[in-house]
Amino acid sequence: MANRYIQDLKRLVGNDQVVMAAVAVAVGGAAAGGAIVFRESIDFLQLLFLGFRSDRVATYAAETEWWRLILAPAIGGLLVGLFCKFVMPGGRPQGVANVIESSALRAGRMSMRQGLGAAIISATSIGCGASVGREGPAVHLGASLASFLGRQLNLTRSQARTLLGCGVASAVAASFNAPIAGVFFALEVVIGHYALSAFAPIVIASVFGTILSRIWFGDFPAFEVPGHHITSFLEFPAFVILGGVCAVAAVALMRVAAFVEVQGQRLPLPRWLHPAVAGLVVGVVALWFPEILGVGYEAMDGALNEVEGYGLELMLTLAVLKILMTALCLGAGFGGGVFSPSLFIGAMIGGAYGIVAAIPFPDLASGHGAYTLIAMGAVAAATLGAPISTILMIFEMTGDYKLTVGVMVAVVIASVITRVWHSPSFFTDQLRRRGVHIHGGHDVTALRNLKVHDLMQQDHVSVNKDAGLDSLRNRLRLAPMNELFVVDSEEKLVGTITLADLGEVAFDLSHDREYTAIDLARKHPPFLEIGDDVEKAIRRFSEAEEGLLAVVDSAERMRLIGCLHERDVMRAYNQALITQQAEEHGETI
Repeated sequence: MANRYIQDLKRLVGNDQVVMAAVAVAVGGAAAGGAIVFRESIDFLQLLFLGFRSDRVATYAAETEWWRLILAPAIGGLLVGLFCKFVMPGGRPQGVANVIESSALRAGRMSMRQGLGAAIISATSIGCGASVGREGPAVHLGASLASFLGRQLNLTRSQARTLLGCGVASAVAASFNAPIAGVFFALEVVIGHYALSAFAPIVIASVFGTILSRIWFGDFPAFEVPGHHITSFLEFPAFVILGGVCAVAAVALMRVAAFVEVQGQRLPLPRWLHPAVAGLVVGVVALWFPEILGVGYEAMDGALNEVEGYGLELMLTLAVLKILMTALCLGAGFGGGVFSPSLFIGAMIGGAYGIVAAIPFPDLASGHGAYTLIAMGAVAAATLGAPISTILMIFEMTGDYKLTVGVMVAVVIASVITRVWHSPSFFTDQLRRRGVHIHGGHDVTALRNLKVHDLMQQDHVSVNKDAGLDSLRNRLRLAPMNELFVVDSEEKLVGTITLADLGEVAFDLSHDREYTAIDLARKHPPFLEIGDDVEKAIRRFSEAEEGLLAVVDSAERMRLIGCLHERDVMRAYNQALITQQAEEHGETI
């Protein structure tokens, strides 16, 4: 039904871009509505688990009974573990990494059921006090809603990915009251290009999501920041060094999270119990440091505003504890995001660094609140692998323009060091551990959509394994790329022969009765199966360093059914990329 309406609208307006703009409004509204419901659900669950509903978690937690602080994360973790075991595929929560995978490798297709399940898990995790963020789950939910609407409309691959970006942008904008950052996060992290065909609908969705969020929550920045300014341009070397320190913090968070996840798989405990154990540890730590519970906005505000009590020792302690607790929660299987924790870690490191940096030259220092803001952007950008959108997000979340240049310097330094030293982002780390590689992801999609059976040729020349040298010479003259496929009586591939393999006997007739094809053939030749994709074919051509490969029906039977030319693969791949680029720019070939 929905697809029929879309077709009618296309005929009416005669332009796909106008249609996508109209659909973007619907997606923006759905994603923003999902983000609003998600945040309200967190407040409700926080009241249920901890006895209060407020972003000032540290203040209220300090007044809460000790047993409740310990039991709430543990019970919440148990519920999360059981839900993952019986509801979620693979027994684990989902997040932004799954959105990136969907965009790069699955043409924007996501499961609505899994999206709702992931939202329930994340809301429960944050509500019970787990040390995770709320923004990543909102992004995943927005993307799932967008993908669901896209499937109803029977869109092209490029349009479905654009719609996914619309859901992401609206969710980010609604979560942070940051429409510009929402647009660039979707383009930078999810879509991977800035073509107008994607840019316009994503902007519309982000703006509409912001409007709905402001109607519900009001037009307020995420953090109230006092006026900061750069006291002297002599501080820029300090910003550069701060960028390096932030890179160390980002890498530490990613590596500790990976360590916890890998080591957790070796524990004798059932997987569904891991979140409960992690929650118990978080609850015990929260008895002394309640700031590490949940998203930690109250502690970030304290550091930004240079509140008394947030001294050097406390901020360094909180930074280390937040890295450990966030890594523990995410690695153990709690649902949630990494953006808020990375902001928290950056705030604590930046504040501590600002105090130390002011000691030699106090008259030249901008105050540690300024360094707090700069480090928040640097750690978050390095962790998310999104420097452009993070710079814009920090600006929109704080409304502080004066420190933007300092934020830019630290973000670039931290992002470059993290990418060189470790990996592009926390999300690529997660996908890599699951065996999913999206380096050049959109190109990979083009490769995986092409199959060997679509490009296979029948111009190969085969020879029986008992054939003599004289027969080999005659057959080689007919063979493409001067390569023969050696088969047995059942057409099973057993080897290959090239002119170079014959060596001296190629032109010496005196050896004709001494050798047969199987004597001269290379055993265990490289081959492709009929169902393989072109991505695998390109890897196999590179490994074999040959321009022709045999194609068999299966690796078990090894019956020769054709061949594949490297030139055909590269020609088809190039055409697929041209078509894909044209779709992204709204062009027709």
